[in-house]
Amino acid sequence: MTTNHRIRLNSRPVGEPKAENYLLDEVDLGSPGDGEVLLRTLYLSLDPYMRGRMSDAKSYAKPVEVGEVMVGATVSEVVESNSSDFSTGDTVLGYGGWQEYSVEKAAHLRRVDPEIAPISTALGVLGMPGFTAYSGLLEIGRPQPGETVAVAAATGPVGSVVGQIAKIKGAKAVGIAGGPDKVAHLDELGFDVALDHRTGNLKNELKESVPQGIDVYFENVGGDVFKAVLPRLNTYARVPVCGLVANYNLTELPEGPDRSGALMGNILTRSLNIRGFIQTEFVEKHHENFLSDMSGWVKEGKVRYREDIRPGLDKAPEYFNDLLTGGNFGKMVVAVGAES
Repeated sequence: MTTNHRIRLNSRPVGEPKAENYLLDEVDLGSPGDGEVLLRTLYLSLDPYMRGRMSDAKSYAKPVEVGEVMVGATVSEVVESNSSDFSTGDTVLGYGGWQEYSVEKAAHLRRVDPEIAPISTALGVLGMPGFTAYSGLLEIGRPQPGETVAVAAATGPVGSVVGQIAKIKGAKAVGIAGGPDKVAHLDELGFDVALDHRTGNLKNELKESVPQGIDVYFENVGGDVFKAVLPRLNTYARVPVCGLVANYNLTELPEGPDRSGALMGNILTRSLNIRGFIQTEFVEKHHENFLSDMSGWVKEGKVRYREDIRPGLDKAPEYFNDLLTGGNFGKMVVAVGAES
């Protein structure tokens, strides 16, 4: 028997998640059944979508039930295999959640190749966030040479890849981030324009730095950033809506006038295409090409990435709140069974 430490949802949060919303416990974990493998978690991914799974509001995916282990993608080592597809010692990408060990079906796992990049990148640039950027930008944004692509949360694992793919496709990349260090990092990544939304003057800075307007806006944030971007959208602009992290902890609508009429007016008069998406809908069409393209771009240095790796499963709730408030710098990963 293996003792497994895990973090379960103890109660549904109202607003920002608090310590009492989680329960850290331990349980004995048995051997895998037929077609299953026992995994030791090396790295756990923390992603904004997890906040939605803590709520029981209707959404695109089933919520985490109170008492269940918090969901999350993991890079793990195979400890025991009851499947011919994997052997002890293999490194795999799975969905083990917030725990030290998990038993998963072999059919749901993908082998991770450490020769391409560090294995933690299977949770970032070579994993779901990278694929989200790739599929959303190419399927909905469709950037053309010479166009202008803007992206919010531009130093995050999705936004940073969006901007770099835009450059590969011959477009101008405009990154919006929070704080001077993150803005400086956008310059290092090769963004053409890097803006700090925390200055309180984003609307005017966009007008000055992007006089030609914006053809593609990849939305990760919403809130005041979207308000600043909307007037700069060109006719026929495409807006892939990936996330709205500014709203995730809200318990009621923001104060102020109802701006839905103005938004709909802009959509009509400028023929805007605003399209929400969940990356899973594009897996069949794009995932194989993503793995090939992104692996090549990372190897060639055309796409660079930054990771924010922090130690200790027990601190995952603290790290998660940092993520929701922009306290991370790069892809947030928890080192569980690996050194940080």
